[in-house]
Amino acid sequence: MSEDQRVWAWRHPRPEGAAGRCIGAGTDLPVHWRRAKRLARRIQATARRERLPHCIHSSPLRRCREVGAWLRRWGWTHRVDAALLELDFGRWEGQPWQAIGQAEVDAWCADFGAYAPGGGEALNALLARAGAWSAQTPALVVSHGGWMLARRWVSEGKPPPASAADWPAAPRYGELWRLV
Repeated sequence: MSEDQRVWAWRHPRPEGAAGRCIGAGTDLPVHWRRAKRLARRIQATARRERLPHCIHSSPLRRCREVGAWLRRWGWTHRVDAALLELDFGRWEGQPWQAIGQAEVDAWCADFGAYAPGGGEALNALLARAGAWSAQTPALVVSHGGWMLARRWVSEGKPPPASAADWPAAPRYGELWRLV
């Protein structure tokens, strides 16, 4: 795979108020402006060093969109795209993990790909959405850990995970992954 076929995906900075809570597509948390600006500077430096286009795609949630807004201030094109959203956790959104019934979490873990946690979106739907996303490449993206994992999973040709134990850990906040 050549560099021009890649998706350069950064996970958003650490959002405010996320600790201990189920956070997905339905919880729009802010990110401190310094963190957003710092990640935007890193993206800008990477684009300059690698001669990448000055166009950033981001999820519409503030934790991603605010990074794109900094780049737009500096002359970049910023495209907001709902296909880059995190998994939707339905009624679990924003809840402390301890408040979500253990039976529901166990049901999700047992049928990890097909179960829609909190009545939201099943992982299989996120896998399809992340795998189908396309833009002119190379594409620069600010998205979420779940979307990045799903994109990598699909690009590696893996079948949907059988259980939660098969699903890897999310990238660190602000981490860059080069994806297909």
